[in-house]
Amino acid sequence: MEKNVAIEVIEKIKSDLGQSLVEKPIKRTKIEDTIRESLKNSVENLFDVEKISLLQKIKISEKPFVIAFFGVNGSGKTTTIAKIADLLKNNKISCVLAASDTFRAASIEQLQIHADKLGVRLIKHDYGSDPAAVAFDAIKHAKAKNIDVVLIDTAGRLHSNVNLMEEMKKIVKVAKPDLKVFVGEAITGNDCVEQAKTFNEAVGIDGIILAKADIDEKGGAAISVSYVTKKPILYLGTGQEYSDLKEFEPDLVVEGLGL
Repeated sequence: MEKNVAIEVIEKIKSDLGQSLVEKPIKRTKIEDTIRESLKNSVENLFDVEKISLLQKIKISEKPFVIAFFGVNGSGKTTTIAKIADLLKNNKISCVLAASDTFRAASIEQLQIHADKLGVRLIKHDYGSDPAAVAFDAIKHAKAKNIDVVLIDTAGRLHSNVNLMEEMKKIVKVAKPDLKVFVGEAITGNDCVEQAKTFNEAVGIDGIILAKADIDEKGGAAISVSYVTKKPILYLGTGQEYSDLKEFEPDLVVEGLGL
């Protein structure tokens, strides 16, 4: 609880500990080791979801491979998209960005700066225009130019904003993304888990990227979000540079908990 872990996860860990410890003969000298081992196994099992290797998936799929990114405002979504674009570029996979956040002031300019730095094309319309139309145009461009991947930025929305949620569903309907990624802030703990749950209910997310994981001392979001949504964590954002994107390994979380 101190580490901001979701209640569902705490209940699971309690149940696991009960099964492996209660009414079992344990030597007095081994009690602490046994508890620690049981806790470690329980936490490792939280990540028992099918892993997705993004680069592998792109390579074996039809072009263009479409990825849509979702999350609340300020979750680091735009920066995460730039990091993914950089990762693709370094693996000789071409991509185009779609500025489907036509809602928030300066969002298009922010994405344009990243696109210019990375040397990739950005497809954009004016503010207030239909986000689904932007995504559609980006996919059309990718097909015409034989580009491998389309990365769609969407308006950061509070899960309580019904209009924006409907708009997001429309983007999914039009763009038919091959992968729907929720970007959350590791440091927001249980809030991040609740957001992921809501987005999953609305559009059915396929995977998770946790931004700002380098300043997350508790690890609560990483422990909980995958278990609660039953979706894999793909990457952790670990800094401001484009290269600060780490493939997720459950062992890192287990180590972070001191197990």
